[in-house]
Amino acid sequence: MNMKVIRASEIGSWLYCARAWWYQRQGVPSSNQAGMDNGTLSHRQHGRNLLASSLTRLVGWLALLVGLSLLIMYSLDNLF
Repeated sequence: MNMKVIRASEIGSWLYCARAWWYQRQGVPSSNQAGMDNGTLSHRQHGRNLLASSLTRLVGWLALLVGLSLLIMYSLDNLF
């Protein structure tokens, strides 16, 4: 018996549209390829923006820690 593996992502596709899932399993190309390509590009851009935002936040925290460390060192130096 030749059984195909069903992936978790396919379950989501089936829940969204069983007919589209069936066509995909049969190897029929999507008629909305341009929209799917735009969606892929949009997700990639969102991922880049998220990475840039996370790195910016990290740099901000590091700058804050360096600033606080310098302030503490300056205060201790002037205290004694």
